Amino acid sequence: MSAAPGQPADARDLESATMVPVYEQLPFVPVRGEACEIVTADGRRILDLYGGHAVAALGYGHPALTEAIRAQAGQLIFQSNALALDVRAHAARRLVDVSPPTLARVFLVNSGAEANENALRLACMATGRGRILAVSHGFHGRTAAAAAVTWKSSASWYGFPRTPFDVDFIPRDDAAAAASMIDDSVAGVIFEPVQGIAGAYALAQEFVTTLRERCSRVGALLIADEVQCGMGRSGQFFAVETFGIEPDLLTTAKALGGGIPCGALLCTEALSGRLKYGSLGTTFGGGPVAAAAIVAVIDAIEQEGLLGNVRAREAEIRAHCIAGPVLAVRGRGLLLGLVCDRPAAGIRDELLDMDILTGTSSDPHVLRLLPPLVLEAGHVERLANALARLGR
Repeated sequence: MSAAPGQPADARDLESATMVPVYEQLPFVPVRGEACEIVTADGRRILDLYGGHAVAALGYGHPALTEAIRAQAGQLIFQSNALALDVRAHAARRLVDVSPPTLARVFLVNSGAEANENALRLACMATGRGRILAVSHGFHGRTAAAAAVTWKSSASWYGFPRTPFDVDFIPRDDAAAAASMIDDSVAGVIFEPVQGIAGAYALAQEFVTTLRERCSRVGALLIADEVQCGMGRSGQFFAVETFGIEPDLLTTAKALGGGIPCGALLCTEALSGRLKYGSLGTTFGGGPVAAAAIVAVIDAIEQEGLLGNVRAREAEIRAHCIAGPVLAVRGRGLLLGLVCDRPAAGIRDELLDMDILTGTSSDPHVLRLLPPLVLEAGHVERLANALARLGR
């Protein structure tokens, strides 16, 4: 599609002429962002409650993050892992500082899927086993191994002729099934403490406890996928802390760099000791600009009290946003699902007409909220008022 004569081409038209058409796009073009708002090409100011798929942890234009990226890019924009870097070491140290105590080692990568791919590889390598269990409704990425443990990917978009290992799915929140299925044939169990794409579904405490206990008993590795629910989004740095368990491996990405692509795999000292040079590898993972962004994000979360802010905003959303079409709120922190009385896609579109951006999920009646951790009380009030206007 081309622009009318004499009119500048819309970015959506330009992309459609050259990009592979695999994304459904919303009807506006952002040109800049300020805190929790997106400013569009035609001058709208849209409250962003979706955060670019949970990436914009500090919102837009955060001064400390922006300066950290600018300064590092001007000093040293890239060097590989063949050379030690102060900024990479600092990023790894800060990640270990805020992670569950048993997770003492870091492997920096480029994305959540890559982090999960390496976690699954490490589980198979360390145990010598070839079977992985995942939890129904979970999403773990689109690379070969990560997609193999993603619920229903084989029926729709997996694409590969076979999976790299045997995969079975534990029914979500079925502790008895978990206890039965996790045996000494299992290399690892991967789970999202709060399932994001499934509609902000927090797993049951008994179920998560059973995963930990059974893995420990049979020598399987427990992998917490915190690509979406980690980095402060749950109201703690990592959602496993809210369940009181410690995994053997933990993956995170999305909010980790506040918008700079990066991911991380954390593991125990014992697991790290089983690896040797060449066991894992990446070209761009742990690059200096990404490392600087990681440090800036962690520092801001701590220094600005954003974990407390997340918990306060969650309480306000639960108190005030069961309004209009919303019947209930589920999830944890600022990974929340608004359970609606009608299809969420239509509600998303109606809210966008009121300059509020939200998201949908694989549950057609759940509207997903993934706002920046700097969300303010006034933003919650704006959402509540808009929902009330929609009615039932």
